[in-house]
Amino acid sequence: MKKERQEKLISLITENNIETQEELCDALRAAGFDVTQATVSRDIKELSVTKVPDGEGRQRYAPGRTPNGSDDKYVTILREAVNSLDNAGNLLVIKTASGMAMAVAAAVDSMNFPEIVGSIAGDDTIMCAVKTDEETEAIKRRLLRIIG
Repeated sequence: MKKERQEKLISLITENNIETQEELCDALRAAGFDVTQATVSRDIKELSVTKVPDGEGRQRYAPGRTPNGSDDKYVTILREAVNSLDNAGNLLVIKTASGMAMAVAAAVDSMNFPEIVGSIAGDDTIMCAVKTDEETEAIKRRLLRIIG
């Protein structure tokens, strides 16, 4: 239950502008998790969730570590190395700085997106096969939120 709750927490903060623990508790409850503020606070600390500027003068929660224990070095790699994200049907194409595709692919893999069936990385391009066109767009939005 904890793993599923933490995965949902990461999903919620990547897909929405959540500014407070109270908003996060409400969103988790709406998703079917019976949580208290203390539980959410522990999850935030354990996942190294941080607050980042939202571009509108406010702060929002952002992932620092994924539920499987990957640390924020992967988030840093994504933020520093990704040049663009585009989708063509159920394929997500990630363009990176030269020589960084393998590192970015490892970062994406560490996030354990169940929608991604597999990926192939070259020097500066990654192709991710995603189960559906709709899920491809959702993954793209989540990654864009992570990289800011």
